[in-house]
Amino acid sequence: MKAAVLYSTVAKADTAPPKPSYADARPLVVQELERPEPRAGELGVAITYSSLCHSDLSVVDGSRVRPLPMALGHEAVGRVVSVGAGVSDVSVGDHVVLVFVPSCGDCRACRAGRPALCHRAAEVNGSGDLLHGEALLRTPSGERINHHLGVSAFADYAVVARESVVVIDDDVPDTVAAMFGCAVLTGMGAVLNTAAVTAGQSVAVFGLGAVGLSAVMAASLAGAGSVIAIDPNPGKHQLALDCGATVVGTPDDAASLIRDAAAAGDGVDVAIEAVGSAGVIAACLGHVTRGGAVVSVGLPHPSAELTVPALQFAGAGKRLLGSYMGDAVPARDIPLYLGYWREGRLPVELLHTDTRPLTEINEGLDALASGQVVRRLFQA
Repeated sequence: MKAAVLYSTVAKADTAPPKPSYADARPLVVQELERPEPRAGELGVAITYSSLCHSDLSVVDGSRVRPLPMALGHEAVGRVVSVGAGVSDVSVGDHVVLVFVPSCGDCRACRAGRPALCHRAAEVNGSGDLLHGEALLRTPSGERINHHLGVSAFADYAVVARESVVVIDDDVPDTVAAMFGCAVLTGMGAVLNTAAVTAGQSVAVFGLGAVGLSAVMAASLAGAGSVIAIDPNPGKHQLALDCGATVVGTPDDAASLIRDAAAAGDGVDVAIEAVGSAGVIAACLGHVTRGGAVVSVGLPHPSAELTVPALQFAGAGKRLLGSYMGDAVPARDIPLYLGYWREGRLPVELLHTDTRPLTEINEGLDALASGQVVRRLFQA
């Protein structure tokens, strides 16, 4: 099998002294590995398309610390090619979306109906193992290679837990389905599950990557009265309008746009933070009305701290909500969102910038870091 493996991190290019580009440093090594077979409770999946996400970039630049070496990639689509013992509800040939939280079904979070927060999944995702056993991948010299979020999708094949896949209909194009396991699930879920936006409410989305743009689509789908999309890159503004935003602008424009677009002129009902910045979270709290909610979707650096006026909460009834994987129930939400796509109400195709061979994965890191792409798909 072929896979892209990270052996050492490369700091962000804006650090001092400046580091080489990812294309020059080549932190991801595309190499041939021995192909493992699924164990009990697992599936072998032939990956057709994988998708590059900022969460992958965060591992490469070291801001999300993971055990190395690691086979990266966590958003993908494929076909089941082998089935491990004990799996009876998935068959060879099934069309599947891979999801990065393989919920155990029995921990406190899963029993509460919040599988995105599965305790067991958090443990194995952090250690680089799979839900049903230790890591299977090995370097040519026999060294362990850790799995990324139970998926390791920058490859032509992956062994994953049964709980890491959602079976979908055959008619969904792989270039569409590839983006549902993370970007669409996270952005849509932040709006529909975590914030529970209702018709007529005002929503501001900060950060117009694939997750933020999915949140824009969700707010429009929910019938929000105004959808204000904010990003410092003007090149993303028209795309946000195409996704359903009613107004777009840069962070410098945010206060005036929100004042003009929000129903009462005193802030939006919901602000979605899809940047991964403590500063943006703090700013969002200032942009929501009394009783409004800020939903934090991005992943700030672990050392980042948030300092805000405490009186905003009890004094103004504001809420700060964390949303991991959009508080999704993948087996429920992916078919639901695909239904919206079929109805023409969820233009996910707009997120797909282009498709490249997996050998260009390091160049893809540069393109994502610089904001040149929203979702670049890869084929091994």
